[in-house]
Amino acid sequence: MNYKIDEVKVAGNSCINCGQQTNVKRIDRHYIMHEIEHVLHFERGILYTVRELLVRPGENVRYFISEDRSRLVKPVIFIIVTSLIYSLITHFFHLEQGYVNYDEKKESATGVIFKWVQDHYGYGNIIMGIFIALWVKVFFKKYAYNFFEILILLCFAMGIAMLIFAISAIIQGLTQVDLTQSASVVGIGYCSWAIGQFFDKKRIVNYIKALAAYMLGMITFTAVAIMLGALIELMTKY
Repeated sequence: MNYKIDEVKVAGNSCINCGQQTNVKRIDRHYIMHEIEHVLHFERGILYTVRELLVRPGENVRYFISEDRSRLVKPVIFIIVTSLIYSLITHFFHLEQGYVNYDEKKESATGVIFKWVQDHYGYGNIIMGIFIALWVKVFFKKYAYNFFEILILLCFAMGIAMLIFAISAIIQGLTQVDLTQSASVVGIGYCSWAIGQFFDKKRIVNYIKALAAYMLGMITFTAVAIMLGALIELMTKY
């Protein structure tokens, strides 16, 4: 049996087709230090992003969307990392009560859905952002931003909210003082402020509309979860 090996064209130390190095260096101390530098650079990016979003969220997100996308951490990565931080902290301190609570005597599909959201609020919050984005688009339809650009805004804003919840969880875990409601108010307030500032920080009505969009997004998310649970219950009966 004959095998035909394709000729690989090399430019320097890399394949011109895929960029793969032809001479892979051995993993040693220099390799490990290089990887650590990448991690440290990423962490500095996270800290810079958090600082900028705390001070001027609207201005920074607008600049990210329209001009420079290298100054801030990528929005999807940002909300995933912040959600992971929140989840790790709540699990570390064994905080059972979350920001979504659903009690029932008999287990149901709806209960299972809300139990998952309660146990994985960080990731459920990402899904909730889709519904909030839809309402933001409705309330701010006169602006030229599309749904996906609004989703980017919410990834940044809700990422900061997750860090607020994480800090609250640390304090609660250390002091045993329930700060769930207070953190929820601060988190929602921050998101409303960030959204309103993004569209036009000088118009007070924008902050009111932002709060309304956020609350309606949460209500819509809850309603869809209930309907999905009811549909599953109905389908399992037949």
